[in-house]
Amino acid sequence: MNAGRPVALVTGSSSGIGEATARRLAADGIAVVVHSRSSREAGLRLAEQLHGSYLQADLADEDAATQLVERTLSAHGRLDVLVNNAGLSWPIPHVDLAAATPAIWRQLLEVNLIAPWVLCTAAAPALRESPRAGGGCIVNITSHAGVRPKGSSIPYAASKAALNHVTKLLAAALGPKVRVNAVAPGLVETAMTEGWTDARTLWREASPMRRAAQPDDVAQLVTSIVDSGYLTGEVVLLDGGLNLR
Repeated sequence: MNAGRPVALVTGSSSGIGEATARRLAADGIAVVVHSRSSREAGLRLAEQLHGSYLQADLADEDAATQLVERTLSAHGRLDVLVNNAGLSWPIPHVDLAAATPAIWRQLLEVNLIAPWVLCTAAAPALRESPRAGGGCIVNITSHAGVRPKGSSIPYAASKAALNHVTKLLAAALGPKVRVNAVAPGLVETAMTEGWTDARTLWREASPMRRAAQPDDVAQLVTSIVDSGYLTGEVVLLDGGLNLR
């Protein structure tokens, strides 16, 4: 195994939460593998800035997801941290049941639940061998919609609720050598949520923090979890206190 810097694979890291997380991990001395499905130029640019590497893969493809871990190990010789950040959101009013078609359910579950499972399964052997204090670490980026009956659509919320529960099951199965936790953000100001006017108003008026999260707010929590050598099996809600209302 490579005895150099620890290595982190951050999926969906060419922008938004993933990019902020990659930047913070790199600042902590971790070699980061930047990943995206399609934003190749942005991914390559970020990887160069962070002195890391870039890999492209469509995580809806099971073989591509497995190979993403294999390619990381081939390039770096080790894997210490896996951040499952890549995800898909599909806004559908909750009352419009017919619009949430089985095809949409399958697509959201494939990317938001099954792909993280495939990645965790492929990464587990290398994570068990991590020499970092506290062992290997998995952080799943889920959503407050997986904790409360909210979210952009029912299929989306269900996929994140399932990932929250899988996080706890994996923590029990993989400890003590691998810690598994989740961060469940509320609204985060990214390009994807730019047009979500009602949600932005809700957070500004109803949350104790009076604002939505910035990507770096999430990244800061993720890196704190990575640094912890004891925390496992937790789903940390990060919604600026909106859940108190």
